[in-house]
Amino acid sequence: MNPVFGPMRPAFLILTPACVALGLAVTHRSGVQIDPMEAVLVLFGAVAAHISVNALNEFVDFRSGLDSHTRRTPFSGGSGTLPAHPELAPVALVTGLIGALAVLVIGLYFLAERGFALLPLGLLGLGLVLAYTPWLTRRPWLCLIAPGVGFGPCMVMGTEVALAGHYSWSGLFAALIPFFLVSNLLLLNQFPDVEADRSVGRSNLPILLGFQRSARVYILFFVLASVTLGGAVGLGYLPAFSLIGGAGLAAAAPVVRNLDRFDGVFESLLPSLGLNVVASVATPALVALGVFIGTV
Repeated sequence: MNPVFGPMRPAFLILTPACVALGLAVTHRSGVQIDPMEAVLVLFGAVAAHISVNALNEFVDFRSGLDSHTRRTPFSGGSGTLPAHPELAPVALVTGLIGALAVLVIGLYFLAERGFALLPLGLLGLGLVLAYTPWLTRRPWLCLIAPGVGFGPCMVMGTEVALAGHYSWSGLFAALIPFFLVSNLLLLNQFPDVEADRSVGRSNLPILLGFQRSARVYILFFVLASVTLGGAVGLGYLPAFSLIGGAGLAAAAPVVRNLDRFDGVFESLLPSLGLNVVASVATPALVALGVFIGTV
């Protein structure tokens, strides 16, 4: 792969269509006729936001020196592109800014088409993209929930509001599932990087609370994601077929078990990091599939 694309972290962009698909499914369930071109535009904006936050994160981490201390794994620690190709740092910055501009332009289009219901989520999402690495990573509790807010409410509910012009309880419950899972995704990815993050002034939950208490937060969020899915079906906000998302949640069950006996040997975390990615991507995708099936 051309190293120019490295700061975008293409392998991780699959999370975005899974979350947008969940938003599309909820919109379809509400009876709204979805315009295919607008659906593609929503997906493009969401991918642009993901690329933007990735590229800006890579640029800031390279400039701060964090990349030279990071314990890189296939699932965390950045792409390693800029330490290997420092001349691409300006390209990463421009990529991040162009992505943010694309999000802004697409957001303005949907504001004009659907009204100002989208404005709060749009401003929140753009703010997360620009503030995540330089500001939010130094505030542990905000750093914990920021990824979940971005991929849950901003993407899932944002898709619904952009296409339908309104919010719904179904959209809220659906959005909470990736909220908890993606917050957990980034939380676990911070475990191998504690010393590196501390060295550049970051302050995330593993730095603040330590591994064991951070593991309890992970377990809590896993339980809340499961309860949210079951509760949404029980209350009638999502169809029973949505429970196939439990197959995605099952991927995180061994992670909970492994964290309960984590001994500080980071190599033992690698299987958990991989399963964590599977759960974060597969669950919203499967719930979306269940919603589509249950709405036919």
